[in-house]
Amino acid sequence: MKLKEALRTMFFKEKPTDYNQLLTIWGESLNPEHVLEEYPRPQLKRENYTILNGYWNYCTSTEALMPECYEGKILVPFSPESILSGVGKQLKPGEILWYERILNIEEKPKGKRCILHFGAVDQYCEVYLNHQKVLEHIGGYLPFSIDITRYIAEGTNLLSLKVTDQSDTSYHSRGKQKLKRGGMFYTAQSGIWQTVWMEWVPMRYITSLRITPLVEEQALQLEIDLNEEYKQEFDFDLSFRVDIYKNGKLLQTMVSRYPNMKIPLKECILWSPEHPFLYDMVIQTGYDRVESYFAMRKIEIKPDEKNIPRIYLNNQPYFQNGLLDQGYWPDGLYTAPSDEAIIFDIEQAKRLGFNMLRKHIKIEPLRWYYHCDRLGMLVWQDMVNGGEQYSTLLVGYLPTIFSRFTMKDHHYGLLGRKSEEGRREWLKECRHTVELLYNSPSVVVWVPFNEGWGQFDALAVYDEIRGLDSTRLIDHASGWFDQKGGDFKSIHNYFHPFRVTPDKRPVVLSEFGGYACYIQGHSYSSQIYGYRIYPSKEELEKAFQGLYRKDIKRLISMGLSAAVYTQLSDVEDEVNGLFTYDRKICKVTSIEDALL
Repeated sequence: MKLKEALRTMFFKEKPTDYNQLLTIWGESLNPEHVLEEYPRPQLKRENYTILNGYWNYCTSTEALMPECYEGKILVPFSPESILSGVGKQLKPGEILWYERILNIEEKPKGKRCILHFGAVDQYCEVYLNHQKVLEHIGGYLPFSIDITRYIAEGTNLLSLKVTDQSDTSYHSRGKQKLKRGGMFYTAQSGIWQTVWMEWVPMRYITSLRITPLVEEQALQLEIDLNEEYKQEFDFDLSFRVDIYKNGKLLQTMVSRYPNMKIPLKECILWSPEHPFLYDMVIQTGYDRVESYFAMRKIEIKPDEKNIPRIYLNNQPYFQNGLLDQGYWPDGLYTAPSDEAIIFDIEQAKRLGFNMLRKHIKIEPLRWYYHCDRLGMLVWQDMVNGGEQYSTLLVGYLPTIFSRFTMKDHHYGLLGRKSEEGRREWLKECRHTVELLYNSPSVVVWVPFNEGWGQFDALAVYDEIRGLDSTRLIDHASGWFDQKGGDFKSIHNYFHPFRVTPDKRPVVLSEFGGYACYIQGHSYSSQIYGYRIYPSKEELEKAFQGLYRKDIKRLISMGLSAAVYTQLSDVEDEVNGLFTYDRKICKVTSIEDALL
């Protein structure tokens, strides 16, 4: 064991320092008049929509009454803690963040509804229209929508939000946000951090799709959900038309009176990172029309020719070579400054020889998954952790030093899950996450718990997720506190010698590496947090390439089915990224040849 590195990491203490405010090239060129204008929901797209990003009024207070005046402007959808918001102010527990903007409604078309959408608001919010409360929502990572038709009038309308955020002082889901940031925990952010938009829809409209590829049957299972007033009602005059396109040309059409249908495909082109083929799809019912897409792919576990359990993609063993991806930006925090910035991260990960990203304890906007779908990047999706304060000794130090240390996860108090209400809230958000991302072909693994943070009843949670989604794999306890279930034996190893011990499940190295290299002028602070420190890019490159050529290649032959290197980019004190935090410098070259 690398005892010196382990002790330095575990007992890392943030020291007073000046922080370098870094900007990405996309943040530097950001036009406040045109902020993240792309349609936010690529698999349920309509033409009649309005993006509401841009400058809103804002203020903070401790008074629950709506303010009479506001402090200034905030650039939505960037959180007030971010530099791109134009605010740069931390919202604290007990404070209220107020938003306000004008909605101009030129006309209320007859037979239409107006739906207001929020991509994500962290953490609790109340939505008001013309001073009337129309919705409450809790949960900082999931989208929500409101039918505002009866609350708005033609002409000028006032949209207001009241937001509070307890961050890491409560059991609510928070990811790696921390009010006292440092080391492996990052600046807490709050408020609106994904696109706000509205669209006009018919009285009866499509609210969601459930798309399931049936590779063996060469068919697509499609389930169409309508708005609540009509979803239980069968109308003999209503039909559903589905047009499927291949490379822009109509491939086939199906018309059904039923919203659930199995569509045999004339051609079945399989999706993979090497060939990320997407079929386009248009669905029409009544006066509603939406554009979508799907892919045909299959993920499963089977023994290989040596009877070693492996991950199979489309009936072939497929080693998933991944990067941990925190999804933080120096100028936008949780919010990428542009669509191009999102694309950059995915394309550069592919260029460096990786075919998978583990989205770490964060849910991204749906456009991130769309770009993974179309560019060909597998995704392991973490659920967002929450819970109260846990035992650092049990959850942090002991598993790090003693690689075989484990415990049962029904000891709720020790793992920060004493609150029954908090456990119920997390389960609800877990279910909603699966529903939200179910249609994305790039998502192949669900990761409910990471390193015991807020872990509870992982075997029951596995069964819950499996009941919702039988098409993907589940890493029930990533890192440690393995409950001997789930689809993987999942290991985090930063300090111990690498080995693969045979198991009835595929063995995955779901975190490793973390090699740190500080780049002057491109690092957030003078603090250096990482699991092994290298003073130059040249020394880092040598160690990084050797890690894959010597260790990972050997472990694959012994039964390793997936590996997730920490990490894609630096984040604040952590300088163990392959890219600097501002994405301006890549510290290494491709490892593609190292595994041949």
